[in-house]
Amino acid sequence: MAEKYIIRVTAGSDYDIDNHVLVPVNSHETIKISSDLIDAEVNVRVQNYSGLPRNSPTTSPYFLLDPHATNDDQYSLAIRFKPKRPRKSGRTSPSPGSRPPSRGDPSHNGLSRNDEVPQATSEASSTSDGNDASLGPQNGISGHDLQFGNDFDHPIRDRLPPGFSYAMNIVKWWIDPGLDGDPYADMPHLYGPGLSSFNSIYVGEGEHDPEKGGLYFEEGGDEAGLEARRAIGAPDGAKERKKWALGSDSKDKWVFEYGKTYCVDFFNPYIDFKDFSLRLPGFTLPIMKYWDGQGLRAHNKRSHTLRYVLRNRATGDTYLAILFSLYLKEDVNEDGSLKPAALEATREDKELAMEAGKIAKDDDADGKTKDGVSGGFGDDEVD
Repeated sequence: MAEKYIIRVTAGSDYDIDNHVLVPVNSHETIKISSDLIDAEVNVRVQNYSGLPRNSPTTSPYFLLDPHATNDDQYSLAIRFKPKRPRKSGRTSPSPGSRPPSRGDPSHNGLSRNDEVPQATSEASSTSDGNDASLGPQNGISGHDLQFGNDFDHPIRDRLPPGFSYAMNIVKWWIDPGLDGDPYADMPHLYGPGLSSFNSIYVGEGEHDPEKGGLYFEEGGDEAGLEARRAIGAPDGAKERKKWALGSDSKDKWVFEYGKTYCVDFFNPYIDFKDFSLRLPGFTLPIMKYWDGQGLRAHNKRSHTLRYVLRNRATGDTYLAILFSLYLKEDVNEDGSLKPAALEATREDKELAMEAGKIAKDDDADGKTKDGVSGGFGDDEVD
């Protein structure tokens, strides 16, 4: 079945694919995403890639470097981002994956001390922005609240494969103990705190090197970043930091501060995008027939999606969405643009997201972009 499909990867600051840009997979060139909440650069790398754009490199020099060569990593989502202070929270009620927000003393939170912010400025911000202090520290995003993971706009429970519960136990016990969510919900989600889920976190500008595949981050930070990490007790090593970050008090201390730059990399050997299989320790599962619960619909979909989201647990704000879309090869033109059948499938996906409340129904649907994000894909842009 996998040979009938081709992958296209897009990214944007929200769920609306009309606002996304096409990601040049395995290119060292980054795409830039900007919104009221974040400025970000993204590199996506996939081993044995044969998707869109046409003639994309099948691999990246990134995979020749350790630890990726030793781990046999199959994909990487590298993000350099700078969070912005929100003018007003996009949502004040709990969203899927939410828990009661941290209420630790803000003066002890963050990678730098909040007492660097003058008291009058802090109070003015609290009142003028209309932000509830319970939604997190005023100088950034709490380590509790910055989440990364997958979600869907429709139920997938009736199409989860045999052995799925066993696979989830492997993931939570051995790979990402911080992962939480409900794959059996009407709107399934699996999120983890970015602080414990990201394989690498670098506090500072990080490195962009074409010979390493573009954005390349090892655990750590620049001089100021390392000093800030050590001041709150965050370990220098990635494995040690991920374990440390599982503690509630650790997430209390870490804040992704507004106006400062952070670099993260999410990679693993567990999803093989060539044959669409999930490969966990001692367990392999073909996922093509179960991709995004496709069998639940009255008619077979002509496209299927897997979405990675960077979001705020407390406010429900979305910072970044990276979308892996599968299209039937017969629905894609030679130049990589989408034929009418694929465009219609994309519209159906957008309608599902609107029904799920992830896209505002009063948003423009004319393919124009917002927040300075370019969404043009040439002929495959939705009219």
